[in-house]
Amino acid sequence: MMPTTATPVTSRPVTLERIESHLPGRPIRIDELGERLQLRPTEVAVFRKIYGLDQLHYDPSTGLFDLLLPAARRALTHLPAGASLRYLIYAHTVQTVAPPDTEPAQVLRQSLGLRHTEAFALNQQACVTSLSALELAGNLLRAEAQPGDYALIVTGEQAFSPQVQLIPHSAIMAEGASAILLTLGGDGDAIESLVTRTLGQFAQGLLMDNDEIRALGAAYANSLAEVIREAIDAAGLVPDEIELVIPHNVNLITWRQTIKVLGLDPARFFLENIEKLSHCYSSDVFLNYTTLADEGRLKPGRHYLFASVGLGATFGAAVFRTRGERNERDH
Repeated sequence: MMPTTATPVTSRPVTLERIESHLPGRPIRIDELGERLQLRPTEVAVFRKIYGLDQLHYDPSTGLFDLLLPAARRALTHLPAGASLRYLIYAHTVQTVAPPDTEPAQVLRQSLGLRHTEAFALNQQACVTSLSALELAGNLLRAEAQPGDYALIVTGEQAFSPQVQLIPHSAIMAEGASAILLTLGGDGDAIESLVTRTLGQFAQGLLMDNDEIRALGAAYANSLAEVIREAIDAAGLVPDEIELVIPHNVNLITWRQTIKVLGLDPARFFLENIEKLSHCYSSDVFLNYTTLADEGRLKPGRHYLFASVGLGATFGAAVFRTRGERNERDH
């Protein structure tokens, strides 16, 4: 097991200045993917009745950048006049998301007209990669950037094959993208802690044997609960001070088990998008954030917690405090 890495409160916290999301096409029922994923009707029924999945967005008629660019373009409209976008980070779950001759981060940079922005991709922590990107962006801004510089994190990828769309007995992967505009010490939501932990014995991911799968299942809820507790503690808080946990959308079973271990009120976990969106790789927590923001459910000055788990197995949690009033947005 790799040691936990924790980022506590600093004098210039990472602040989330704008989060935008995009969902491709129309929502479809998971039944429509049964043949593609070679799932029998009874197996589809298990995903619906036991794991809590019902609908998702999946549009094979469009390309990767059709998915990624809408949210990124909207986020950049909130870059202040005269400000510099120093970094563009494409954080993705699946290691290969485009043909070998295509560098997605560079295509994003060019498509967005960011001639002077340093662009690169981040990977290797599966669905927790997007949370790690928050920490990396903050470290880069502190080390290299000028005061007032910004970074843009883009998440999202396509379920381009059955092998990357189905996690047996766990999740059906869907499509959705987000873009996070951030800086240091700005007026947005302030990241107050970020904790990740990797259980390297499960590094084989989808290639794990049955014994490893069972062992991960046994460790999953306790490991996730521990990381959530550590993030709350690193922020100098107690669990009752967290207004709402904003999780990844893996399935209801996993979260019910984790909530039981934590001993918290289930109403303090935003689980509504699991049945509506399913698991959208690294984008889940930000898709859920924009849902809450659009519905006016993020209260100014309160503490919230992002939580996610990636195959491999990495567990991550980040506490942030909201600032200012929310404006409705179109996503």
